[in-house]
Amino acid sequence: MTITQPDLSVFETLESEVRSYCRGWPAVFDRAQGSRMYDEDGHAYLDFFAGAGSLNYGHNNPVLKRALIDYLSRDGVTHGLDMSTVAKRTFLQTFQDLVLRPRDLPYKVMFPGPTGTNAVESALKLARKVKGREAIVSFTNAFHGMSLGSLAVTGNAFKRAGAGVPLVHGTPMPFDNYFDGRVPDFLWFERLLEDQGSGLNKPAAVIVETVQGEGGINVARPEWLRALKELCERQDMLLIVDDIQMGCGRTGAFFSFEEAGVTPDVVTVSKSISGYGLPMSLCLFRPELDVWEPGEHNGTFRGNNPAFVTAAAALETYWTDGAAMEKQTRARGEQVEQGLIAICEENLADVKEYRGRGLVWGLEFHDPGRAERVARRAFELGLLIETSGPRSEVVKLLPALTIGPDELDEGMSVLARAVRETV
Repeated sequence: MTITQPDLSVFETLESEVRSYCRGWPAVFDRAQGSRMYDEDGHAYLDFFAGAGSLNYGHNNPVLKRALIDYLSRDGVTHGLDMSTVAKRTFLQTFQDLVLRPRDLPYKVMFPGPTGTNAVESALKLARKVKGREAIVSFTNAFHGMSLGSLAVTGNAFKRAGAGVPLVHGTPMPFDNYFDGRVPDFLWFERLLEDQGSGLNKPAAVIVETVQGEGGINVARPEWLRALKELCERQDMLLIVDDIQMGCGRTGAFFSFEEAGVTPDVVTVSKSISGYGLPMSLCLFRPELDVWEPGEHNGTFRGNNPAFVTAAAALETYWTDGAAMEKQTRARGEQVEQGLIAICEENLADVKEYRGRGLVWGLEFHDPGRAERVARRAFELGLLIETSGPRSEVVKLLPALTIGPDELDEGMSVLARAVRETV
């Protein structure tokens, strides 16, 4: 694909140096549909990024777009803080009927603000309020957001350094398989909890991702998650599952913890809950934990009614028969896995490991810098992929759940070529 040099001058001179994705993908994008993005010159890019997991149903999904246009055309409420609106009522009822009730989940629903880190902040605040303790336990290589509370339970040293102040009241513990199976699960954690001389303050909660997306596609085993839940119950700690990137069907089931058979005390949801890439997040928790005073946690943009509209439409379209959606995602995931197996077999000396669940996969190389070179070459070939892991050493695959099998094969073929053409 021949790409002319785009005019990036206004971005380079006026926009902050903090910008990141645009550096790896030096194109000026103009439109998008399904699993394709198009730059201003009309070049097409197959999207295996999906808005960092915010576009599980693809770009400008026609069903969701129709619902949004109809709502806006009739002058539906756009901004509503936490006022009661028709759009919010429809979403809440749909979410209860299609997600919570079929899974026997009794959660209350909180709208903490528009982004995932808002949901995490509210979960941490609630846990501390309920338990009357400050400490939160997180895990190695975790990522929970960029605001201060979320950064305090994030593992990445580069992101933590951006805080500019000490990050306190968070203690990291080893994630599943951190010691390559040489140390029994939770041996260190439980010893610290039981030893009065350990220096670990009694935690209010533990926060965990079932699959660490930004951390390098580290997949927790179901038995590890069950053991974690049991440990939290024994030690009077709340279990918070951060399902911001891995929820909404990304791993197969609607919630990523369903496979493990656990019911977290608190769940954070964002990214694809709106279905359309509109800012929206939820904090879900058991009813007895709802100890908030009115207005104790609020925000101007927590009532994004257009997002409620597309969220309800997404649930009605894809989760009325959740089994069908889950089956399709697992089938597409198996297709990706077969492609990764072929890449590994072709590059035995270079590939360290592939791993994933559902439609989130990672490919790690022995050379940590190889992943970024592969992503750069993939862009040149018309495929959008990002990297993850503490050293950006993992190629991360995050296609839309609605992607077709032919597009998936096309993307895996481009990825194989990118691996082949980089050293």
